[in-house]
Amino acid sequence: MHGLDPTDLQILRLLQQDASLTNKEIAFKLHKSVATIHERIRRLKDQGFIKKVVAILDGRKLERGLIAFSHVLLTDHTKETLDQFEKTVTCFPEVMECFQMTGTVDFILRIATIDMEAYRDFYRNKLATLPNISTVQSFFVLSDVKSETAFPI
Repeated sequence: MHGLDPTDLQILRLLQQDASLTNKEIAFKLHKSVATIHERIRRLKDQGFIKKVVAILDGRKLERGLIAFSHVLLTDHTKETLDQFEKTVTCFPEVMECFQMTGTVDFILRIATIDMEAYRDFYRNKLATLPNISTVQSFFVLSDVKSETAFPI
């Protein structure tokens, strides 16, 4: 995988499961020196294999338990329209993820709000006010059957 050796892959697997592991803990698990682990993690970050280290929070406990996946179709597809849409929606705190898509929709947004009323306010006062939107179709999550952040490596 693009110049990664088995030790690099083991480090990535461990960090995907628990990013709070210290270099010392990783070194112990992999039977390597702390300096070696430190250098490898720095290199993995520099090369972009590790984009960022975060804590994964429970949205329900933070009053962001209503999750919607909104499919957005734009009226035109000029570079300016696409860029402006991306720039605007990524500034909305309710939008957790924004994906440009192939197929029948242009974008899929993952939106987290407190409840349906908050989603309605987001839709009416933010999303629906954007220019060049043809259609928005939203789907609401009933249950979270699987939610994984770790890539199989």
